[in-house]
Amino acid sequence: MKKQFFRISGFLVLAALAATQVTRAQERIIVNVPFEFTAGDAKLSAGEYTVGKNSSDSPVLLIARTDRSEAILVPSNAAQANEAQSDSKLVFHKYGDRYFLAQVWTAGSARGRELMKSAAEKEISLSARIEKPEQVTLYASLISPK
Repeated sequence: MKKQFFRISGFLVLAALAATQVTRAQERIIVNVPFEFTAGDAKLSAGEYTVGKNSSDSPVLLIARTDRSEAILVPSNAAQANEAQSDSKLVFHKYGDRYFLAQVWTAGSARGRELMKSAAEKEISLSARIEKPEQVTLYASLISPK
């Protein structure tokens, strides 16, 4: 039931974005994620995703499969690096075989987005007594706005 709700919500979000052309307000990245992962409170299957801000001034990220089968909106905070990133990338926290999306970076910018730890990530880090999780980085490609 939850999965169907997320799919329906995703289609509505994508339709609204297409209708208002909000996707043109921000560059997006495309990445192939070879494992199931959690972003916010949603579990997402392995596959190819686009990731970007919902609008240029929004703290919300839109994460959508390129085949349009899944899409979610996830709140995020601003993150700052010491220098501009040479590559676009997604950074995941890994606990055993579970992955949690933690950061999104775009090539050419020192500004990124950081997702808050979900209740599931907090719980697994406490139960495993892991203070600093393993980090997994997946490199992405920029999709320029049309």
